[in-house]
Amino acid sequence: MATGRTHRPATRSRGIPEATVARLPLYLRALTALSERSVPTVSSEELAAAAGVNSAKLRKDFSYLGSYGTRGVGYDVEYLVYQISRELGLTQDWPVVIVGIGNLGAALAGYGGFASRGFRVAALIDADPAMTGRPVAGIPVQHSDDLERIVEDDGVSIGVIATPAGVAQQVCDRLVAAGVTSILNFAPTVLSVPDGVDVRKVDLSIELQILAFHEQRKAGEDAGADDGAEHSPAAVPPAPRGTTGTGSRKGPDGDVPAVMPA
Repeated sequence: MATGRTHRPATRSRGIPEATVARLPLYLRALTALSERSVPTVSSEELAAAAGVNSAKLRKDFSYLGSYGTRGVGYDVEYLVYQISRELGLTQDWPVVIVGIGNLGAALAGYGGFASRGFRVAALIDADPAMTGRPVAGIPVQHSDDLERIVEDDGVSIGVIATPAGVAQQVCDRLVAAGVTSILNFAPTVLSVPDGVDVRKVDLSIELQILAFHEQRKAGEDAGADDGAEHSPAAVPPAPRGTTGTGSRKGPDGDVPAVMPA
């Protein structure tokens, strides 16, 4: 079976935009679900809804793959699964090393979705001598002193960093020097890599902060709606004595707005 070191996906050479590449896994996930239900064909509208995009964008994305579907029939599900898997390089074996086998690294090691999507966890690496030899998800942990040898022996081109932030750059540098050209970074820090090395960052705290922003915005909109109801013309009481009757009151420095700006 081919390894990641000797075969690369053809998306860049074929001129597929990065935004389209980022959506291909979404299509593949939706198509895989359809395939598991033995659905033979799917329309662009149905597939777009399942993937969370609009149908015009989906059809444009598929045109880069040379797939246009059949009018009145739609897209062949099994063929699209194969086609997208091929473009993403998932029809071959991609050995992966995970560096940093704490709680997160151990959870990643036990994730069952890697094997079904073309990825093989080739090695687990940690700097703690007490972890060496300990099996995690059925794989014995190896010491970080052997990182370069492991990368070379297994032909690894994808590394996953799940270490503390303080050592992530050092681990990244060693992976790159050993020949790793793609890195998935779970450490809460920005990595510096040379040209030709791809980095994808997964930061759970940032995602939670973005959700908190939206929750705050929704709460503010709800509060604004409530205030609007309370201060509708029918609900506004007559102006008390000592006010101008125009939404302001007398204060020591003159008129003060009834609703102070935030």
